[in-house]
Order: sequence, then structure tokens, then C-alpha cells
Amino acid sequence: HVLSDRPMSAWLSGVVQWLPGPGTTASLLYASVAAIVVLFLAGWLLGAVSSTASVAFGRRLSYDLAGDLFAHMQRLSLRFHSARPTGDSIRRVTTDTNAVTTIVRDALLPALSSVCMVVAMLVVLSQMHLWLTILAMIVVPLLALALWRYAQPMLRVGYHEQEVSGRMYDVVEQTLSAMPVVQAFTREPDADDRFRQATRASLAATLETTRIQSKYKIATGFATAAGTCAVLWFGAYLVLDRHLSVGELLVFLSYLASLYAPIEALAYTSSTVQGAAGSAKRVMEVLESEPDIRDRPRAIPLPAVRGHVRLENVTIGYEPGRPVLRNVSLEALPGQTIAVVGRTGAGKSTLMGLIPRFLDPWEGRVTIDGHDLRDVRLRSVRTQIAIVLQEPMLFPITIAENIAYGRPDATRAEIEAAATAARADTFIRKLPDGYDTPVGQRGLTLSGGERQRISIARALLKDAPILVLDEPTSALDAETEAELIEALRHLMAGRTTFVIAHRLSTIRHADQVVVVKAGSVTQRSDVAEYLRDGLSIDAAIESPPSAPGVNSLPEERT
Repeated sequence: HVLSDRPMSAWLSGVVQWLPGPGTTASLLYASVAAIVVLFLAGWLLGAVSSTASVAFGRRLSYDLAGDLFAHMQRLSLRFHSARPTGDSIRRVTTDTNAVTTIVRDALLPALSSVCMVVAMLVVLSQMHLWLTILAMIVVPLLALALWRYAQPMLRVGYHEQEVSGRMYDVVEQTLSAMPVVQAFTREPDADDRFRQATRASLAATLETTRIQSKYKIATGFATAAGTCAVLWFGAYLVLDRHLSVGELLVFLSYLASLYAPIEALAYTSSTVQGAAGSAKRVMEVLESEPDIRDRPRAIPLPAVRGHVRLENVTIGYEPGRPVLRNVSLEALPGQTIAVVGRTGAGKSTLMGLIPRFLDPWEGRVTIDGHDLRDVRLRSVRTQIAIVLQEPMLFPITIAENIAYGRPDATRAEIEAAATAARADTFIRKLPDGYDTPVGQRGLTLSGGERQRISIARALLKDAPILVLDEPTSALDAETEAELIEALRHLMAGRTTFVIAHRLSTIRHADQVVVVKAGSVTQRSDVAEYLRDGLSIDAAIESPPSAPGVNSLPEERT
């Protein structure tokens, strides 16, 4: 209207009446210029808000998925975790979960915008010339063909890239976790070589992914170029036949670029999705892994127990057809101490893993106070069992928080009382901040005996009726062992205790000795005969004294 003085439509005239100024041509020109500035500012503001919201939305998606994956991992069995490298699991939680952001924020949402743009451009172009519009859409089957050709290769190389990158995480995690060994044996160059090999493999996988995606993008670019050529060729003939003006063809070609841009964006979205699908597949592999140990639909809470533990004709293993323990029966009365001995690999840890239900037997059953562990809720079982491991696991938090790990609501007085009973209070108070002293990663700022005493204090504070001790003194010197045995006596008092041991000093006060050998057990009434005959643990393993109850339970008591 300003440049050609053409009359305005009724709705535009109505809008102009609301503008400030006299409504002259000059004022309309100023209004148009001002509108450009307003539109720019509005677009910039909308873009800033959209970007902020998009980033927040994407991060929230990733963190929520990472939280779900981490929670699910914690509920999977120890067998699952022992079969997978820790570094790879870390990458799945911290990196692969970003796939959901890539798919939703960087692929699906832009795809919706592109679809709207394509529909709008098709409406505009079809009104300009229907046959040219139909001809322009020949790119669609070409793009579909390209996607069909490259979709599976992109998914395959994307998954392989993430797998290889996970191995790089493994090398870093393994080396840093074993740094004392690496430095002691001067294996730093070997670790460097392993890391370089991992990075080279990761680079090769990345380049392969880029190569496949580049081929796909070339194919999509060729499709849109072919569509433009077809429109230009047919449009030129229409112009020559005077069915179309040069200006109309140029305008159509200009709009055609606006049509093909979102179509190419849709094609690239497919590439983005396929690239992220490798990470998504790795996440789903974990989420779809069913926990080996889980509650039955009608499981009930385990009530407070006295500690009467029975294993009845239990057969268990890790691989089908290869049992580790066969038809094993065992009984521990409330307050008794059961010593479990045997050669390395005999199945002692497997036997003890049945009590907190780290494993479920293939045959037979495990009961506590008459309750089959498979009929009660898993959490209610483990809250009534305390465990002290051969290598105490401490977290990089304060000593007080480590002791209270099993009872976060414990008072400071209760924490200090547990530490005193575990013979740990004296050395703790000598530390710079006492109970508030951080212990460092895995508690390596403390000695082995100090870490074990904190572990014993943690078990004491939990005050569980059943206790499992997995060789708690085997790695300690005689003096430290003597101190810990005294602490363990306080811990074992009044509790049903299972002790895996290689030293008679650890099991001197045991009520029974169970020898695990060749997948079976021999149950004795007490440890006195071993001490009287001067037998060592090794001698007892090789030739256990005869005793009733081999692989069978004693007669049922009234």
C-alpha cells in the first residue's frame, strides 16, 4: 500500500486504524519499520525463552532417566554387577542417558516444527501451482529410500561407538582404583598403552559413525537437489509456453527452498535419532534386565526374628547345570556362632550369600524363624542382617556417617557407644575432627585395622539379630587381630553369627564348624574337638572329624 498506493483489505484497514499517527503513507512507512524492530525483539525474546526452557527440559529428562537407571541398577543382583565392568556401568548412567535429550529435544520437537512448516509451505505452493508442487514432492520417496538404506548401519555404528567408549571408561576406572598396585609394579606405561588403545578404538568408531552419517546426508542432499532440478526443468517449459511468468517461477523456487529446508531437517532428525539409538539401546539393556532377586506379589514383611536360620536341602549355582552347592542342609539356633571353613572357591561365600538373600536356591529353601525368605519382603530380611566384610567398604564421608550408614537416624551418643564397643573410639578421637573427620575414598586414609573397627561399629549400631562375618581378620597382623577379635566378641554376643574364617583364633568361640568341600558341607556340634586334637583349619578341611549331621539337619526340636 505504501509503495504502490494499492487499497488495503478491510481487516488491514481495521488494524491500521488502531495505529498511532494520522494514517498517512509516511506514518504507515514508519509503522512498518517499527514493526520490523518489534518483531526482531519479540523473536529474540521468544528464542531466548525457548532455548532456556529447552535446555532445562532436556536436562530434566536426562537426569530423571539417569535416576531411574541408577535406582534400577541398585536393585539388580550382585551377579549382574560382577559380570559388568564398573566403568561401563558409570558411562551408561552418566552419558548414555543423554540419548533421551537428543531424541526428544534435538529430534522429536524440531521434527514437529518441521512438519508444521512443511504443511504450511505445501498449502502455499499448491495455491501457486499444483503440478509443480506434486513434482517437488518426488524427494519424499528418495529420502525414504536413503533412510531405509542407512538406518540400520547408523544404529549399528552408534551402538558400537558407545560400547567402545565404555571400554575407555573401564580402563580409567580400573587403573585409578588399583593405583597402589600400578605404581608398586611400575605399570604406568602399560596403563598408558591400554588407554591409548582404547582412545584409538573410540576414535575409529567415531570416524565410522561420521562416515555413515555423511553418506546419509549426501543422499538426502542429492534428493532435494534432484527435486529442485525437476521443478526448474518443468517450470522453465511452463514459462516458455507462457503458462507461467518468470516472476512466478522465481517466487515458487524461493518458496521451494522453504519447503525443502524442513524436509531436510526431518531427514537429519532421522540421522540424529539413529545416532542416539545406540546409547538408548545400552540404557534399555539395563532397564530391561530383571532382578534375579525380587519380592513375590504377595510377600509379607519379615517380623522381628530371634535368629533361627535353616538351610534345607539347598542346591545353588551360577550357571545352569553347574551347581556350586548340592543338597546342603544347615541349622543355626538363635545366638549360636557357626564357623564356615573351606578352600578358596569351595562355595563358602555362596553359602553365606543365601542368608541375606543375595542368591535364591535352585532347590530347597532358606528359612529364618520358619519363614521362607522367598515369601517375605527382601528389604525386611536385610534390615535384620549385619555384614562385616574382609575388605571393609567405607564411603568418602565422615566417620560418624560411615558408622551410622545402616542406621542414619542414630544419635551421636549411639554412634560413639558402638565405636567404643568396637575398640574404635580411642583412635577416632585422636583424628583432627574426631567423628567428623572425612575418611577419604574407600577409607584409605585409615589403616586396615582402623577401617575394620569402623566396619564392626557399623554392624554393632545396626543391632541386627543375625550377623555374617566374611573373614574379618584374615588380612591383619596378630596384634591388630587380637584387638579385633575382642571387638567381634562384643558384636557376636547374643546374635546368630556366621563366620567365614581361615584361622582358628577367629572361630575359637564358635558353637559349630561347617566345612565346605566339593559342593557339600559337614556339620559339627562344636569346635572343641579341633582345638583338642590340635587340628589347623587346613587339616580340618582335608580331613574333618566324623560327626553326625553331614548334609542333613538335626532332628526337629520341639
